[in-house]
Amino acid sequence: MSSIPRLVIAAPSSGAGKTTVATGLMAALRSRGLKVSPHKVGPDYIDPGYHALAAGRPGRNLDSYMCGTERIAPLFLHGAAGADVAVVEGVMGLYDGAAGQGELASTAQVAKLLRAPVVLVVDASSQSRSVAALVHGFASWDPEVRLAGVILNRVASDRHEHLLREALEEGSGVPVLGAVRRAEQVATPSRHLGLIPAVERSAEALRAVTDMGELIAASVDLDAVLALARTAPPLAAEPWDPATEVEPPTGPRPRIALAGGAAFSFSYAENAELLTAAGADVVTFDPLRDTELPADTAALVIGGGFPELYVGELSENAPLRTAIAELARSGAPVVAECAGLLYLGQELDGKPMCGVLDTAARMSGRLTLGYREAVALTDSPLAATGTRVRGHEFHRTVTDPGAGDHPAWGWRTPTGPVTEGFTQGAVHASYLHLHWASTPHTATRLVRAAAERL
Repeated sequence: MSSIPRLVIAAPSSGAGKTTVATGLMAALRSRGLKVSPHKVGPDYIDPGYHALAAGRPGRNLDSYMCGTERIAPLFLHGAAGADVAVVEGVMGLYDGAAGQGELASTAQVAKLLRAPVVLVVDASSQSRSVAALVHGFASWDPEVRLAGVILNRVASDRHEHLLREALEEGSGVPVLGAVRRAEQVATPSRHLGLIPAVERSAEALRAVTDMGELIAASVDLDAVLALARTAPPLAAEPWDPATEVEPPTGPRPRIALAGGAAFSFSYAENAELLTAAGADVVTFDPLRDTELPADTAALVIGGGFPELYVGELSENAPLRTAIAELARSGAPVVAECAGLLYLGQELDGKPMCGVLDTAARMSGRLTLGYREAVALTDSPLAATGTRVRGHEFHRTVTDPGAGDHPAWGWRTPTGPVTEGFTQGAVHASYLHLHWASTPHTATRLVRAAAERL
């Protein structure tokens, strides 16, 4: 049994201010000298970047669709090891989950799996007494969800706050833990896929997180929040351990280069941990700055991000593009997700890329977003033919063609079957994001493929 004080920050819908409140709460609690463990429900990569700045430790995702409900508590305990308190930011509205899957992947489901109290962030900007009806409805919808507090956001004035508190005291029975005034200075800039990643904003992002922490510290009863977090009961689960998820390493450790930096900032921390546990020496490099791959690179992993914003710099770094193409031609394992797929193509928005794959990419006006249940159609260093996975797509680009002669994945849609991605030699490239905690054999397979080249 493991006991870590914890709470979930939820909202009635997207846009209510969950990220500001959750990130600010992490920063405020850290300023008190507490070790704060940051978590995010769902597949999102961007919010955990701000969480990491606020808490000083990696932001961790808790996605019950991709990872399975049975892994949520173990993954949480792994990420929260050594922490004094954990803050979990929800996704969308409290009860919103995977389309057509009931509560699966919702904030409510994760809160129940973690046995964690829920704090509801309510955008109060256009209501007064109605807030009580809203909170009452959310609190009573699922008796297994313990909605234990409310934080009022975008409160206009002292008078407005008084009306809101009065209504909640009379009609909901849920205590108010804080009231946050409208504060445009802490807003984080966004674009087509949500917030701009923290890694792209550097000093500006740090200031924003500091501002969020100060705002929440001044607006929320932190003692009450901590007292609530400490009511979470022990979890009857063991922490997830990457070493027990992979086959024990044998022989020399192959070096696997992992793309990072502002252009390729989307990566789940557990993926690299699994590679290390499987016997790899994982080294990060930045395609925007490094002109060559790390010495002795035996395999390459290029994750997601926003390469379209850095297409000029990526294209101008011809020495690295050449090195990556030569590595792929040599038969070394290369695994690419989403942004990595675009980078391996012939061009992106007309700018030359690595030229490994016979496809060209461009920005489009259409957002492709959603969970996918896929099957591997071709053997690769990532997966054997027939391997079934659950992943996630999240992009506004298209490739032409969208799949090669040997597609990476296939899945069914209401309009028919889809094939997607490319396998070519030892290259596996696809739009599909995977959380390797759900497919740990992926890490073992990749490390072994890399070790065979030593």
